[in-house]
Amino acid sequence: MEQTIPVVSLADGERDPERFEAQLGNALRDLGFVAVEDHGIPQRVFDDVYADFARFFALEEAAKRRYERPDEGRARGYTSFGVEHAKDRAVPDLKEFFHVGREADPDHPRRKGLMANQWPEQIPGLRAHTLALFEALDRVAARLLAAVGGHLGVERDRLPDLARDGNSVLRVIHYPVCDGFDAPGAMRAAEHEDINLMTLLPPSPQSGLELLTRDGEWLPIHAIEGQIIVDTGDMMSRITNGALPATTHRVVNPDGEPEARYSMPFFVHPHVEATLEVLPPCQGDDDPPPVGAQDFLMERLRAIGVAK
Repeated sequence: MEQTIPVVSLADGERDPERFEAQLGNALRDLGFVAVEDHGIPQRVFDDVYADFARFFALEEAAKRRYERPDEGRARGYTSFGVEHAKDRAVPDLKEFFHVGREADPDHPRRKGLMANQWPEQIPGLRAHTLALFEALDRVAARLLAAVGGHLGVERDRLPDLARDGNSVLRVIHYPVCDGFDAPGAMRAAEHEDINLMTLLPPSPQSGLELLTRDGEWLPIHAIEGQIIVDTGDMMSRITNGALPATTHRVVNPDGEPEARYSMPFFVHPHVEATLEVLPPCQGDDDPPPVGAQDFLMERLRAIGVAK
């Protein structure tokens, strides 16, 4: 299957950094999405986490809700089916999901701002498998952020430093087969933009993701083994003054005989003490004012119904 969006190789970042930075940066400028190959994460690392969470989502509802933390903005643990909705939409998305964040040593200077993870005791191995994936994606994200910085004309460590020890989240999503497909306006994930700096989406067993092109057309993105789909979010748009915009995307309901779908986007966030301000090469006459990254995040989480 041929991919519908630009494809880049992370191995080129070592062989020819300038060429890689240009390919990656131009794809994010023009389309907001890019497929990344040669990222170095074996498929079994993804498969282990998918298998563990398929077992978790198959548990009874009461068992899953033991790990739900609405009082903490659902930033960690389980979120029930039908809770989250896209910004400015009343109809909830047809999904349930589980959040895993960074685990840091208790003595780490930024540990205070990171919430504790919830680990389902019914699924042996889930914690180890999930943290291994989290750490692998975190390393890939740092390399991509460095390349984006090079493309923008800032120090290559500027953006990785912004996300170092960051409040990043791995979201494992289950889109079940349900009666809601027939409800007016309901879909697995209605059109939205991501909140964060950058999202890394590992290969999914099923397709369904679509992006809205600059021409207003919906373009399907294929799920292809070996490729991580990368897009930029509202935080990146803010610090680049729109040079790297957040692109609208959605997950459509299945055609034909429906089947469950799983995906696990890795949302790359700044550290909890970070300020979002326009990078020097992107500054202009009408820059958005600086804002705390955590304040920006909570405002957006309230807008989609997962925080109060």
